[in-house]
Amino acid sequence: MSDLSIDAAWDELYVDGEWRASESGETIAVEDPSTREAVTEVAAATEADVDAAYEAAAEAQETWGERPPAHRQEVVEQFHEALDAHADEIIELLAYEVGGSTIMGETSIQIAGDHVAEAATLPRRMKGEHAASNIPGKENQLQVGPKGVVTVISPWNFPLNLSMRAVAPAIAAGNAVVLKPSTNSPITGGLLFAKLFEETDLPGGVVNIVTGRGSEIGDRVASHPESDVVAFTGSTEVGKHVAGLAGENLAVPAMELGGNNAHVVTADADLDRALDAAAFGSFVHQGQVCISINRHVVHEDIYDEYVAGLVDRAESLPTGGVHDPETIVGPIIDESQRDEMLGYVDETVAAGATLETGGHTVDVDGVEDSLVVAPTVLSGVTNDMPAAANEHFGPIAPVIPFSDVDEAVEIANDTEYGLSGAVHSGDLGTAKEIADRMETGNVHINDQPINDEAHVPFSGVGASGVGHYNSDAFLDEITETKWISIQHEPREYPF
Repeated sequence: MSDLSIDAAWDELYVDGEWRASESGETIAVEDPSTREAVTEVAAATEADVDAAYEAAAEAQETWGERPPAHRQEVVEQFHEALDAHADEIIELLAYEVGGSTIMGETSIQIAGDHVAEAATLPRRMKGEHAASNIPGKENQLQVGPKGVVTVISPWNFPLNLSMRAVAPAIAAGNAVVLKPSTNSPITGGLLFAKLFEETDLPGGVVNIVTGRGSEIGDRVASHPESDVVAFTGSTEVGKHVAGLAGENLAVPAMELGGNNAHVVTADADLDRALDAAAFGSFVHQGQVCISINRHVVHEDIYDEYVAGLVDRAESLPTGGVHDPETIVGPIIDESQRDEMLGYVDETVAAGATLETGGHTVDVDGVEDSLVVAPTVLSGVTNDMPAAANEHFGPIAPVIPFSDVDEAVEIANDTEYGLSGAVHSGDLGTAKEIADRMETGNVHINDQPINDEAHVPFSGVGASGVGHYNSDAFLDEITETKWISIQHEPREYPF
């Protein structure tokens, strides 16, 4: 079995089925957010390395796409077995690389496994069809096949499963992949995939991983002429740039971008149930989830009780370094992200909100300049205050009051984003009305916004993205439909 420990060698790229140093020979340090110490290093790829990866992918795809469905299914199932066998190592890697708590790591493995299991069913679901013709004696056949080369650019927050939901289906459908993980998560979002695939019968070149700084190779990856699909997860600002580069080559963009998700709680909601969901939806993985709760929109009749309950839950959560298995709220990914979110808190308080709890870093033994931010609750917030108007991407819970359903919907929709959301109500009719009127790709009633099931289509609207992930929705993005007609009888032409 492969060594997936943090002490293993991670300083090479994976191209054409081989580990190789980057053209420059340079490496990038990987820092543990809990300890602020460098724990390993990865290769800094050059544009020449990127070109080599795409050349290998394009060549390998020609034969991989012709493999029988049963064979592609078997390889994906082998990959699933490898994922399960290395689960404990991967959870530990997530702690070292992105500050993932045990809960975050276990959740990542569960969701990633779900995506692989769904991907294993795709080869047998790639079925064509016949269509009737308006021309006498003509037969129309529609054939479904792989697009070719799928580019996957994955983020750092949930790197394992957000890479998996694109890589596994793409391979299953007969495509080849070039994977560029985030600089903050080059192992769990990229290199470990190579080691897992080495335990399968996947031919060399079908999966290629290039690590490096986005500022140096990002544009080449997004705009490469061999790329047929670009699957990107990240911020809206970067996503627009990536989609533009992909469009220059007419590559299909599948973009999941930013979110500003509302958690609407009506006056007759089960308050304890709503608060349990609120604490999870705001504070799991330090709120660093594109579909986490960014705004709590709560009816004025229960507002004070809700704020008090959320403060109690926030203050009860164990915080600190994630190498302590009891920790729930661990470190923010880096200083830039930490400082930005704390800036939003300060600006929101200056604008008139009340800081109920949190709003500061938490000391971690032996660590200077800790990245751990205490779970934070803000009351008296309006929708235009910085912590509510921006995707803060941290353990911050701004609570906004509303007076009636129309106002709740207006507040929820007063954002350019439309990724996810939630509604808690004692009346399902009211909840459904609010959910129907929320302008977002996903809404969850009597739950919180963080949900992902591989067999259910997932997408955002507005500034939250284009294209779809999961199941047949993503299968449509990574396959091509070809029309072949057969004229069985002589056809009459006008001349």
